[in-house]
Parts: sequence; structure tokens; C-alpha cells
Amino acid sequence: MEIGVTIHATDRSIDPVELAVAAEERGFSSLYLPEHTHIPTSRRTPPPTGDAELAEEYLRSLDPYVTLAAVASRTRKLRLGTGIALVAQHDPIALAKQLATLDLLSGGRLTLGIGYGWNREEMENHGIDVKRRRALVRERMLLMQALWSNEVAEFRGEFVELEPSWQWPKPVQQPRPRTLIGGAAGPTLFAHIAEYADGWIPIGGAGLRAALGDLRRAVEARDRDPDELHVVPMGVIPDPEKLSYYESLGVTEAVLRLPSAPRETVLPVLDDFARHL
Repeated sequence: MEIGVTIHATDRSIDPVELAVAAEERGFSSLYLPEHTHIPTSRRTPPPTGDAELAEEYLRSLDPYVTLAAVASRTRKLRLGTGIALVAQHDPIALAKQLATLDLLSGGRLTLGIGYGWNREEMENHGIDVKRRRALVRERMLLMQALWSNEVAEFRGEFVELEPSWQWPKPVQQPRPRTLIGGAAGPTLFAHIAEYADGWIPIGGAGLRAALGDLRRAVEARDRDPDELHVVPMGVIPDPEKLSYYESLGVTEAVLRLPSAPRETVLPVLDDFARHL
């Protein structure tokens, strides 16, 4: 089981490039960054953490794609992850080119962790029908994957269409950059993973053992090898017992949560986490 880290990178937290270099030097496998294009002030949607107030870092999120490109230029082995990317909030043709370029320039190190979104106001500002966002994400992912893996790509769906088209560069990883879908266990999520992704970012650890059995069966139903799945719990607060339990389940990578804070706070935590490597 590999050990990565995640941080909510902001204009007030540690320089993410400095953090990435330090993480690679210590032997961590990856750095994952979240995405929010903006946060409407209305706050109709409660914080996903269960807190009364939304933490300030949500308001100040750096763009993960630009940030990971900067990280790629200063690292050699560290995998570059989104945790999670909000695919529904992007034009898929443009996003496909951004992600393929990032995978190419990093030598095939992109891990695309995606989700369906939780902030209703944020999604509505992008013109998204919140109730249908899962179907929208599916089609946009399938369109991007057509561009990544075909010399001439086309796609016809309910939400998006692409006439026969060329697009380069292609990502180094084929037929797509490693793609993980975040969300609570369920048949719809697992069907999507089996159709167009490579693994799961589970939400919480309760019931994980049983859920992994369901996921494996969904993948097998698509004539895919469940042993090739990546299972990546995100935002883990580590202790040896928890990490040992994850490893016993076949979790492929545990991603530890760093505080969204300046370097003098973050680097000592990173050093403490390094004892779990």
C-alpha cells in the first residue's frame, strides 16, 4: 500500500510546489489537490464536513490543474492527483486537452480523481441540473476518453456531442490517465467505475470490506480484472491500526490529510506522517 498526501492548497497555505518537493524527498507516492471554481456566499448548501461554518480554505482554493503543472516541473516520481476534479463544471473538450497535456508533460503521472459535486450553488452557477449531474459527468468523461484514445474521436450523447475530430496531445497513460471516482458506495457509482474508471475514492471507512466485494463484482460484470482496481481513501488521519486495516482490505493507496496552513505548520506534520511510510 502506498502513502500519499492531500492538502487544500490556497493563497495562504504552504507553496504547493515546495510541499510537493518535500513530499517526494520523504518518499510519499502522491500529492492530491481539490477543486472549487468559486464559492457562492448564499451558503444554502451545508458544509460537507458537518461543521456549522464552511472552512475558509474552500473560498481560497487554487486551481488544481495549473498548480499540478507547476508541481510536475519540479518533481520526477510524485503522482499528481486531483481529489476531486469537478468535471461537470468544465467544457469537456478543453478539459481533455488540459489533462492530456498535464499527463504528457509529467511523463504519465496524472491521477484524475473526480466527483459529482456537493455544492449546489456552485454547480447551478455553471448551468448544471444538479439532479442529473451524475449522468452529465459520465457523458463528459466518455467524450474526453474518446479524444484521449482515438486518432479521430466522436461522441453522441444526451448532454454533449462531438463531431469526428482530431485532438492532440494524447496522454501517456492509455486509454486514459488513471481515473478514480469519489463517492459513497452504491450500485450507480460502482457501475460508473466499472464502465469508465480505474478505481474508487471511498467516503469513510465503515462498511468498506463489504463494499469492495460489490465493486469487484461490478467490475467483473464488465469483463474487467478487479485486481487492477485502485482503492484510494482520501483525507485519512493516520494511525498504524487504521493503515494496517486498509492494507488488509487491499487498499492500494492511503492519502493522508495535511492542514491547509503555512509551511511552518505543514512541514512538521509531513515529517510526522513520514513515519508511516
